[in-house]
This record gives sequence, C-alpha cells and structure tokens, in this order.
Amino acid sequence: MIAEILISDEIIPLRTSDTGEEALSMMDDFYVRHLPIVNNKQLLGLISEDDILNHDASEPVGSYSLSMTRPYASGKDHVYELLRLLAEYHLTLIPVVDNEENYIGVVTLEALLMHFAQMASFSEPGSIIVLEMSKRDYSLAEIARIVESESAAILSSFITTNLESTRVDITIKINRQNIQTIIATFERFDYDIKASFNEADYVGSLQERYDALMSYLNV
Repeated sequence: MIAEILISDEIIPLRTSDTGEEALSMMDDFYVRHLPIVNNKQLLGLISEDDILNHDASEPVGSYSLSMTRPYASGKDHVYELLRLLAEYHLTLIPVVDNEENYIGVVTLEALLMHFAQMASFSEPGSIIVLEMSKRDYSLAEIARIVESESAAILSSFITTNLESTRVDITIKINRQNIQTIIATFERFDYDIKASFNEADYVGSLQERYDALMSYLNV
C-alpha cells in the first residue's frame, strides 16, 4: 500500500491569504491539528494549531513563521514511511506530493489507522505472542519454523527495539486461538515469552485503545 491510495480529497489546503481563525475552524471541522498551506500547486508548509495560537489569529497564515516548513511524503511512499513521518513530527496528517513535488492531497492519521485495522492480519482470528531476545539471536525463519511445527502460521510480525538496549521484542500474530502448545515449544527452545494474548482479550483491549485515540483526535 502506498500513500496516494490513502489520500483524502475532503480536506482543502489553506491559502496564504486565509486567516488563522479560518484555519482553526477548518481544523475543528476535520478533527485535525495540522493543515497544509498551498500556493497554486506548491506546498509551502504545514501549519499547526500551536503556530496559530502563537500568532494573531486574525492575520493571514502566509505572514506566520511556521514551526514545520515542509514535512511531506511522496505519493509512491509506503505506508510505513507515512507512519514514521507522523510519529517523528507528531502529526495528525501528512501532505503528499507528486514527482514534481506538487501538492496532491493529505493522508490523515485516522485513515492510516483504519488501513492497518482493516488489514487481513488484523481481521483474521488468532492470538498474539511477544518474545524477548537478544538482537543477535533474532531469526524470523527460526521463529516461523517453531510455529509451523505446531501446524500453525504467522499472520504478521513486528520488532520493537530500544537503542539503549541489546534486547528486542518480537510480536507475532498466529492463526490459532489455542496457543499453549506453541508457547510450550518456544519455552522448550529457551525463548523468553514476554506476553501472550488470546484474540478475544487482545482485540477488546485494542478496540478500547483505538476508541480512546479516536475520541482524543475528535476533541
């Protein structure tokens, strides 16, 4: 999945002549805290709610000094790159440009979360296991071999790292709800099981967190 597939055509970019008050009104309408400023097709920058509050809201946004000049994604960027940019800049949306760096739209944090929530690996039934290990011991092929030896399969996986540690967490989703034999096999091969979640319990917790995030974004 690439950025241009998730572009929203509902959010209209600001012009330099739009006032801070108009920008705040648009942010309220679309439940975001950032908006792109565009001159014709050129992306000039990204304005935040804080930028407006630090200036005279009755003045045009073109007169503001922006805390973020041009954080943006290419239309061909993978959704993982969008996640990185949203996290790095603490954004509620990211502008998207074409090969000539002309503005073509935005991808919102909500749209990106919905995309991941609807992926097959999230929607299919299963369970979660979190393994903790040394970075040098990590082998997805070995982990998959152990899971497959119990007639199961890995639907998705991701790694959580800490730059200050040599340890990593490996989170895997498995296409089985009963995973006791899989956990026992991991333990037999001296893997550290940091956590495990039955699908019903985990999805309920995940749904609560997702609802809380959506509520926060809509404030």
